[in-house]
Amino acid sequence: MLVSGGRRLLTALLQARKWPLQPSRSMRLVQFQASHLAEPCLGLESEEGGGVIDLNAFDPRLPKTMLQFLEEGEATLAVARRALAARLPVLPRSEVTFLAPVTKPDKVVCVGLNYVDHCKEQNVPVPKEPIIFSKFGSSIVGPYDDVVLPQESQEVDWEVELAVIIGKKGKHIKATDAMAHVAGFTVAQDVSARDWQTKRNGKQWLLGKTFDTFCPLGPALVTKDSVADPHNLNISCRVNGEVMQSSNTNQMVFKTEELIAWVSQFVTLYPGDVILTGTPPGVGMFRKPPVFLKKGDEVQCEIEELGVIVNKVV
Repeated sequence: MLVSGGRRLLTALLQARKWPLQPSRSMRLVQFQASHLAEPCLGLESEEGGGVIDLNAFDPRLPKTMLQFLEEGEATLAVARRALAARLPVLPRSEVTFLAPVTKPDKVVCVGLNYVDHCKEQNVPVPKEPIIFSKFGSSIVGPYDDVVLPQESQEVDWEVELAVIIGKKGKHIKATDAMAHVAGFTVAQDVSARDWQTKRNGKQWLLGKTFDTFCPLGPALVTKDSVADPHNLNISCRVNGEVMQSSNTNQMVFKTEELIAWVSQFVTLYPGDVILTGTPPGVGMFRKPPVFLKKGDEVQCEIEELGVIVNKVV
């Protein structure tokens, strides 16, 4: 278990490590559909906000789902690198439908109260151990899909989060080894029904967090070697164009490595597992008066180097 003194030392060591410099072209893996394709495929964003390179057309032997792609490890990543270097034809963004970069993972692990500034917003102590809850995989939708307001809730809120995608199976993973188990990062919105989270069901968080469509992800799985430092990225959320959340992932209490070490004490992590790492301040629940999402709202969640997801509320 992590203790406060040991955790401070570990954090200092992790912060001191040299993150790899970004390559000339970042690896941005996606799952997508197109009218000329019979089924969903794997692809690469040519650049942030750009068109899509069809990986399955480049090499038909590649799996067609991200889970299988990640399970095969370095061999499939090497093919994707070759495709990126080949400067292949790009499908225009207007001709493809982006799916969540990972669908049907074994688990979606979430972390509460993991930003120092979010703790200050609530006037609560910074946690000494990670606060863990979960969403079901059925809550995952794509980066531009609608968020559906459930008739059971009147207090649906937004939360922009950095999501970690696991690339290698592991249990009892040491923090110093944790990044070897990470495939990459993506943008998430942890949509939350606050009435169910804080007032109903014994104030357990699960039901309020896991309604269908409550976990938009995307637009791409940006591989870890394409991110300069995941713990120094600007992170923001806009609702109808108004900035509601604006912070930096350097405010995270427990960094990626610590979270993987902590969670893997209890469960085996598998390729494709998603870890949502917490949200910064500015959520609707703590505004005065509180503000909640309504039909017709548009939520934009953005993280530097990773991209933007845009979800209409219906």
